[in-house]
Amino acid sequence: MAGRRAPPGGTSLVSSSETPNCQTHIDRLKYILSKKQKTPPFQLSARGRWSTWPAFASGQTVLQNHKPCCVPKERKSVNKQALLTIPKPRYLEQLESYLRKELQSLDLTKKNSQELKLQPYREIFEFFIDNFKTYKPLLSAIKNEYEVTLAHQKEMIHALEPLKAMDTTVSEEYTQQILALQEKERAEINMLKQEKQHLLKFIDNMKEEKNSLEIQVEHLQKSLAEEYIRYLNEYHARKLLLANMNEMHNEQLGLTLHQVQDVKSEDVVKLTLALKIAQQDLTKAQVELNRMIADYGDVVPRRDFESLEKKYSDLLQEMKTQQKDFDQLHMEYDMLLEIHRETAEERNNVFIELQEVQRSCTPRPNWAKCSEVIPGGADRWSSLVEGKTSDQLVDMLLEEIGTGVLKERDVFLGWGKGDNVPVYLRYEGEVRNKKLSKKDVVTILKDVWREKIALEQQTGKRSSLPEFFLSYLQKKYGDAAAMEWSYTLYENMRLYQSNHVMSSFYDILTGKVGEEQYHGQNQLISNLQKELAACDSSNTGSLTSEQFSMALREVFPLKKNDSIQELVDASRYKLDSAEDLISYRSLFNEDEEGNAEPFITMIRNQYESEKHEYLRELKSKLGDLMIRRLSEENFQECFHQCKTWSLKQSCLT
Repeated sequence: MAGRRAPPGGTSLVSSSETPNCQTHIDRLKYILSKKQKTPPFQLSARGRWSTWPAFASGQTVLQNHKPCCVPKERKSVNKQALLTIPKPRYLEQLESYLRKELQSLDLTKKNSQELKLQPYREIFEFFIDNFKTYKPLLSAIKNEYEVTLAHQKEMIHALEPLKAMDTTVSEEYTQQILALQEKERAEINMLKQEKQHLLKFIDNMKEEKNSLEIQVEHLQKSLAEEYIRYLNEYHARKLLLANMNEMHNEQLGLTLHQVQDVKSEDVVKLTLALKIAQQDLTKAQVELNRMIADYGDVVPRRDFESLEKKYSDLLQEMKTQQKDFDQLHMEYDMLLEIHRETAEERNNVFIELQEVQRSCTPRPNWAKCSEVIPGGADRWSSLVEGKTSDQLVDMLLEEIGTGVLKERDVFLGWGKGDNVPVYLRYEGEVRNKKLSKKDVVTILKDVWREKIALEQQTGKRSSLPEFFLSYLQKKYGDAAAMEWSYTLYENMRLYQSNHVMSSFYDILTGKVGEEQYHGQNQLISNLQKELAACDSSNTGSLTSEQFSMALREVFPLKKNDSIQELVDASRYKLDSAEDLISYRSLFNEDEEGNAEPFITMIRNQYESEKHEYLRELKSKLGDLMIRRLSEENFQECFHQCKTWSLKQSCLT
């Protein structure tokens, strides 16, 4: 066989008819040695035939006329010595020597050492197959079956290796997610326990204050009872004092009457009448006094009553406040218990969902494999994937694939000359691909914008970008080559959507957005650059974080604090955390492919989000019908004119 290695020597079969001629076999072996240098040396036997050892040894060692069971021990020992003294065939020794040399020359430290070690045995087996002609079909079938089985096993191993790595990666990821969820849940439980202990302490304090207030009320009731008894005693003492005073007054009055009667000897009838009148007045006064004493005997003084009433009102109000706070705390505690119960249920549901996801989720792609096919290798791939989502990575891969296809494409097929075809693509037939680089495309598009802006400033009229684009190419490259440049630039712009210069030019060229958006963003960045330069009084090119933030608020008065902070963080992405100076001039730099710094990218992203937010406000105020009537150009003009929310509201009206 041409693809196999020559055996070190030949082997004769038992049949003498299959034993080759000596000279013919020697010539054949010399030819094989000239073709295969790795074939070990060999020698023929003295008779020119292949040795059939140990087949011939059995005939020399069998004793005649002796049964195996009756062989003497001496004879048995002689036979064993005879067997041991019979030498191996030279071909067998050469094969074993060749096998040992091959195995010693192998490097068994490599990963595929077992496969390398199997190769010498495979070659020895092929030597046997080539030399044993009679058994060659059977041995070849055996060898082929083993080779097919080994190849099948290797394919299965190679197929299972990515699954094993994927299983390990997914297991580690979900183990980390479970640990993170458990840690987060443990922190929430600890926080809820602490809050519960705080509420319990607060409830205990409220109970203590309530008990204190009850004790104070009891003390005041006792004081009030004591005051009542004291005033009752004073009431009885006053009644006794009045009775004594009346008796003393009557006695004094009687003495006075006797004295008057003795001195003046007045009329007895007149005195009797006066006495009756005085007694009547006294009776009325006594009745009135008794009535007043009966009505107001148990009444406390107004000053004390008002003081006690005020204290009671204050205590009652305080107790109501405390009761209200206690009820509020009790309600909040019940709510916290309900939230805790719902959180526990949600945690259990999330854990069940996580287990289901672990069983049925699709493994995430191994993006690192792309570094093997992307130009530039792993270093370029690591710089491209930094900070990008899976969707952005897919777009980037599509761009890379499209770039390769675009470079291999020599011609483009024209779109025709119909009215629905843009003016810059109206051509029939094949158009040659100029195969421009990204840098060349960005340079041409920037030059188109400069020429268009200069022409509009000179004429004072706004021109259509598709028509100006075609006229620019015809003027610069001629009518014949204009379509080649137009198709090449169009295909590159359609492919590189991640490049801001190309994507914005493509969107405006195809009518997806209005040209006002491009000029509005440029004007916004220009105003910011002027404001930063105005804040830099020393013209050093650097501002502190505070000055930079104030300048941003001056240019963007409607932005929220979070948006301003995002811009400040984007401006400091290259600075050390301890460094406070921001080089604002470097924030407006662009590379040769038109890619801006993260600060400018953040401004453009916020611009888009604010535009969509304003659009939602218009939709809520005017409805879907009026929004569809607004053209993109009018919308952009209205959006740029609205510098404050009050002006936005006026636009809505």
